[in-house]
Amino acid sequence: MSEDNINNKEESKPSISFIEQFVAEDLEGGKNSGNVITRFPPEPNGYLHIGHAKAICLDFGLAKKYNGKCNLRFDDTNPVKEDVEYVDSIKEDIHWLGFDWEEREFYASDYFGKLYDFAAELIKRGLAYVDDQPAELISSQKGTPTQPGTESPFRNRQADENLDLFRRMNKGEFDEGSRVLRARVDMTSPNMHLRDPIIYRIIKSPHHRTGSSWKVYPMYDFAHGQSDYFEGITHSLCTLEFEVHRPLYDWFIDQLKTDDYRPRQIEFNRLNLTYTMMSKRKLLELVQEGIVKGWDDPRMPTLCGLRRRGYTPESIKKFIDLIGYTKVEAINDVSLLEHAIREDLNIKAPRVFGVLNPLKVIISNYPEGKEEDVELINNPEDETMGKRLVPFSRVVYIEQDDFMEIPPNKFFRLAPGMEVRLKGAYIIKCEGFKKDEATGVIEEVYCTYDKETRSGGSGSERKVKGTLHWVSAKHSVDAEVRLYDRLFNHEDPSGQKEDDYRKFLNPESLKVLTGCKLEPSLKSAGKLEKFQFQRLGYFCVDTDSTDRKLVFNRTVQLKDTWAKVNK
Repeated sequence: MSEDNINNKEESKPSISFIEQFVAEDLEGGKNSGNVITRFPPEPNGYLHIGHAKAICLDFGLAKKYNGKCNLRFDDTNPVKEDVEYVDSIKEDIHWLGFDWEEREFYASDYFGKLYDFAAELIKRGLAYVDDQPAELISSQKGTPTQPGTESPFRNRQADENLDLFRRMNKGEFDEGSRVLRARVDMTSPNMHLRDPIIYRIIKSPHHRTGSSWKVYPMYDFAHGQSDYFEGITHSLCTLEFEVHRPLYDWFIDQLKTDDYRPRQIEFNRLNLTYTMMSKRKLLELVQEGIVKGWDDPRMPTLCGLRRRGYTPESIKKFIDLIGYTKVEAINDVSLLEHAIREDLNIKAPRVFGVLNPLKVIISNYPEGKEEDVELINNPEDETMGKRLVPFSRVVYIEQDDFMEIPPNKFFRLAPGMEVRLKGAYIIKCEGFKKDEATGVIEEVYCTYDKETRSGGSGSERKVKGTLHWVSAKHSVDAEVRLYDRLFNHEDPSGQKEDDYRKFLNPESLKVLTGCKLEPSLKSAGKLEKFQFQRLGYFCVDTDSTDRKLVFNRTVQLKDTWAKVNK
């Protein structure tokens, strides 16, 4: 995506106005006593990804805009897949994005007793029954949207028998999968979700909060709306796939409510990105199969992965603001996310010198043993960041591709007989070079310098077409640099057949460079500190970095090279 297209997209960006319109209508109508209470309800069965960030920004942002509250509620209704590790990571990610739920941390498991009692009440009222059929058979009896379903032979069981069976299910008397509790709604409804949905199933795995107290656990559709109701949620914001669930959501609320209050479900489009996998199940497979190095691998779209790669909360929120919230599903160009981080780091990141593929340059007429400091601006976008001193000496490193033995036309870097400026220092001229006799690889370049051309000196106005970054060999700091790129080389890996997504893994998604040379100021850089390596891109100190081994991750290149390749 070109910068012009990105700017045009910014000008025509969608907004959350349709959601705000619903909220305004409720406030104007005097609903909910003028309160706005939202909730963010993650399942603690994996790490949050950037799609969840869109929901977080909406749930917490809308509440803040209308002086309301946003609850954090963990939907912990499936102990088989849940873990405290995920709970902790989710809370860390929300705080990193800049949001806080204060004292309003809840769990669906907080309401297991209330939900169980409500289910028992539905049984007593003839609105729920125990079905002894396996789930596969129940599913086959659902029918199609144009054909009514087949009623279960257990649908008309007496309430007393259903209640006894339900209680025995919870005591652990029956095997998993042998019985379920279903709501008795309408097997002829055109909405498949109303055809006697399963609301409880038997699970005998211990729960991370309640231990082995429960042997039956509520399904999402049963737990979610009722939890909203128990917490006094006014606006339950969901992604579009839950739109068809809304009639069931409302049906349960109708059976539960005792006054005029009811939460209102509103749906919006989910976040999809090109070249990105958003399925939590498939992301887990990537982790378990060792295709990536954990949930925080910088190639992952998880918030912890993006954080480790060098993304900032501000850039993610800016991106989400650019794409907005609509009622139409779409796939967003990942280039827009990369544009957002470039814009943010351009303002914030100090400029430094780093040479990733070093080539030694010996300045033969520069006095041996001499050292001097050159002064460089830290960030031309922010003068308050000041300047720094960078040491210069007789031997420096430049990038290997900044020198060519036989250059093409319009090559304005270093070549035999050509001059370039070393940024902030002198103009140098190539006088010769040395090759490895066995490989033909150029090992050293020999130059002379014009001592009058130091920046700020009497000859500093002399112009040359090329300016190179460099690092003094004597003062350089060794580092490992990890060049991360998109994990998939297919624009829509999620849209392929069930397991075909592995075929589209990008073999160039990670390149590890050792022996990189950095300016000495970076020796004391802290973990996750961000910089612009001049002419190369934006980089971040990796969490693997130690006093003995400095490790940097590339966050993003200075320009969108993928757009050029794909064009």
